Amino acid sequence: MSVAEIANAAGAFPNQVTYYFGSKDSLLVHAAFLGLLHDARRIERIGRQAPDPAAFRRNIARAVLAMPSLPSVAQALAAGVSKPELALVVDRHLQLLFRQSERFMGRLLDSRGWTTRRPLSVETRTFWSTALGAVLLVRAGANGTAADLDLAGALTVHDAPEHG
Repeated sequence: MSVAEIANAAGAFPNQVTYYFGSKDSLLVHAAFLGLLHDARRIERIGRQAPDPAAFRRNIARAVLAMPSLPSVAQALAAGVSKPELALVVDRHLQLLFRQSERFMGRLLDSRGWTTRRPLSVETRTFWSTALGAVLLVRAGANGTAADLDLAGALTVHDAPEHG
């Protein structure tokens, strides 16, 4: 798809697309991560419904691996590798994803009295790195399915120890 086709579909001029996004590739990175951030909000609802840490880990892992935005994000990550000018765009979106996830986890842990075995910033980065890495492997042709990955194991959420 060309910038002109994208602009036409959006009711804009091609120079508006390039002015705001820099390039078609940058626009696609923005669009992929916007989809991921919206999917992540839906995943938060699933996480809030979990009655205990084990259900949280299991439900979050299952839902994330089924997110429709992950293949597009895998392409965006690959674009960030192959086109250095996109690396900053990818990094900004990843940082936003990590912050959004960290805020969600912090609120959830505080409200439930749950804890993690590592700092929240490490918890969220490890989880998303595992999920995105799995998608990149599959997109690159690695054999396997979501069942071959213990994404829930990337989360260390557990009940806080009783003090008494």
